[in-house]
Amino acid sequence: MKQRKVWAAAFAAVAMFAVAACGSDEEATEEVTESTEAATEETTAPAEDYSMVKAAVVYLGVPGDAGWTYQHEQGIQFMESELGITVTRLENVPEGAEAVAVFDKLARDGYNLIMGTSFGYMDPMLEVAAKYPNVCFQHASGYKTADNMGNYFGAMEEARYLSGIAAGAATKSGKLGYVAAFPIPEVLRGINAFTLGVRSVNPTATVQVAWTSTWFDPAKEKEAAQSLLATGADVIAQHQDTTAPGEAAKEAGAKWVGYNSDTKAGDFPDTWLTGPVWNWGPHYVKLGKDVAAGTCDNTPYYGTMADGMITLGTFGSSVSQATQDLIAE
Repeated sequence: MKQRKVWAAAFAAVAMFAVAACGSDEEATEEVTESTEAATEETTAPAEDYSMVKAAVVYLGVPGDAGWTYQHEQGIQFMESELGITVTRLENVPEGAEAVAVFDKLARDGYNLIMGTSFGYMDPMLEVAAKYPNVCFQHASGYKTADNMGNYFGAMEEARYLSGIAAGAATKSGKLGYVAAFPIPEVLRGINAFTLGVRSVNPTATVQVAWTSTWFDPAKEKEAAQSLLATGADVIAQHQDTTAPGEAAKEAGAKWVGYNSDTKAGDFPDTWLTGPVWNWGPHYVKLGKDVAAGTCDNTPYYGTMADGMITLGTFGSSVSQATQDLIAE
């Protein structure tokens, strides 16, 4: 595809040259002058001003988790860089009543774009959004909307399936463990997709799930992974916010499929297989531009691997080239 684009560009350039060559010297000079002026105007045009966007993001955990919150933070930093604004962060905000108070205070303080990054923020945000119709609220991973509240997530099941292929090829015991937070649709979709990926290369393999009832608790996540390893699982996958399940896998000499980010893959050279990764930045930029334009998009956004919202992380050294090629098909 890239090669075709290069040829198309080259052909277009040749065609333009041929047309210019047919005219007189005077016409050619005129065209060059006009083109130069247009290019100068384009180059000197002032950058768009997004200073009217006063944005805040609310995190359940901390960016240091190297997982869910870390990856959102990368997206927020990208947003700041692209729009030239500074986003206020609030960390370790529990779901429920405390989230209501936080969202309410942000709205009262004049923020016109408020983003919440945990599933349990959905109802608190919906409640506060009703009180502040001129504030744009955006919720990650939920499904409820209002006139001034949208939500955004993605088809993580696509990358989950592919990571399952790597896991299914890696297991020797035929037993895999999956550390998961809550049995809600997004988590169940991920488990099912992962299992289908595993069984596409290892039809008799089994996937056992351990529920933690929390998104962010490194100790519980590690304990759940250890319980799965004790049953004979030799590959651990997860739908959790931190790398704690990977720590358990590393200590047991097992393999690990991460989630959210692959920033710590290098810390687990013999453990890491791969992992589904989020790319939030472009969508955060869009949300900021919407507010700057006086709009608040309340249409649910569900990104995909095709549009770049989701990627599959780097491969560990133990993932064979044959497996990588199979995943790339």
